[in-house]
Amino acid sequence: MPTINRWRVLTGSVLILLCTGAIYAFSVFAGPLGGAHGWTVPEVQNAFIINGAIAPIPMILGGFIIDRGGARWSITIGAILFALGFILTGSATSTTQLYLFYGLIAGLGQGFAYSGCLNNTIKLFPDRRGFAAGVLTAGMGAGAVIAAPVARALIDSVGVGATFVRMGVVYAVVVVAATLLIRPAPVGFLPPGWTPPTGTPAVVNSTWRQMLRTPAFYLIFVMLTAGAFSGLMIASQLSPIAQTSMFAISAATAALLVSVYSICNALGRFAWGALSDRIGYTNAIAFIYAVVALSLVVLLMVHSTFGFVVGIVGLGLCFGGVMGVFPALTMKTYGPRFQGMNYGILFTGYSVAAYFGPKIGATLGGGAKGDYTTPFVIAIVVALVGLVLTLVLSRLGGAKPASTLTPQRVAAAS
Repeated sequence: MPTINRWRVLTGSVLILLCTGAIYAFSVFAGPLGGAHGWTVPEVQNAFIINGAIAPIPMILGGFIIDRGGARWSITIGAILFALGFILTGSATSTTQLYLFYGLIAGLGQGFAYSGCLNNTIKLFPDRRGFAAGVLTAGMGAGAVIAAPVARALIDSVGVGATFVRMGVVYAVVVVAATLLIRPAPVGFLPPGWTPPTGTPAVVNSTWRQMLRTPAFYLIFVMLTAGAFSGLMIASQLSPIAQTSMFAISAATAALLVSVYSICNALGRFAWGALSDRIGYTNAIAFIYAVVALSLVVLLMVHSTFGFVVGIVGLGLCFGGVMGVFPALTMKTYGPRFQGMNYGILFTGYSVAAYFGPKIGATLGGGAKGDYTTPFVIAIVVALVGLVLTLVLSRLGGAKPASTLTPQRVAAAS
């Protein structure tokens, strides 16, 4: 087996995701974009919706490439597409160009880079999957935390178009340099000096077709959707919720709390990922759902700045945890060989949550009285459903695929 420095690959992947994570700082750009070009808020927001809607395409296609040894190509192409889309967005003069540059090109690039960095790297950490997934997804979350204040300062100084161009050029330099650190994970990689603990079940590498024939797939799919639901609903509505009569928080404080939520999101990805290696992935996810439900109860019952802060801190940490733990759970359940394709398919659950979470928050919350009671109650029910399904999955004891891959079939599938 070829020698590979997994820590160097992890470093390069984190650097790339720190750049592509800027995609989630779009709220900073939205207002200035509309003001500069006379676009309405819904017209501008469509760019972000398109960006999220196409996520399954690069996740699944990128996973297919990664599982066949093309991780470096997938990551490099994705990283360059992302930077190019960012730069081109600075020159957009119509909503069509905005949707093409930011929604499609940057979105595809971000998806390819994320899929490659995440699924290739955690194959190199069979001993610390949760830790690796947590570090990588924390890098993604931290990208928005860093990008938001930088973008705000640049927009005030040189305007929104020049800001996209300047940040895009910097991202291009960083991601191209970081791809030099990337190496594809060898099939069956084991860290030097490490062997699976005694009693560890034999690894079962399931193809995506085999995965779809297992009850565990459908449980994990709905669990991922349920886990991301409340986090995405709050992320999309946090500032308006804070300023309603329920909490009566000022606009300036609400803007600060958006950053607090983003920081908790990034920290939660690392913290829950590392913890899951110690207590088990399903146990960690069960705790996440419990904390989500309790945090939402606080938002329902304690209508004050203190209650709001406690609620969003808990939700931010747990949303990050969902993004940090589920990649590791997928690999544990279905094996590392086809992780790219398998997690890409499961990740469509995130897209489902990205549609319904914000939509329910915006449709059933707000209004003249600014009452988000109904969305909070729905989110609590969704979290409890996720908790129940997690307990069912733990009783199933894993995927139990219809058939396993022999070494010959693994080679053929490669």
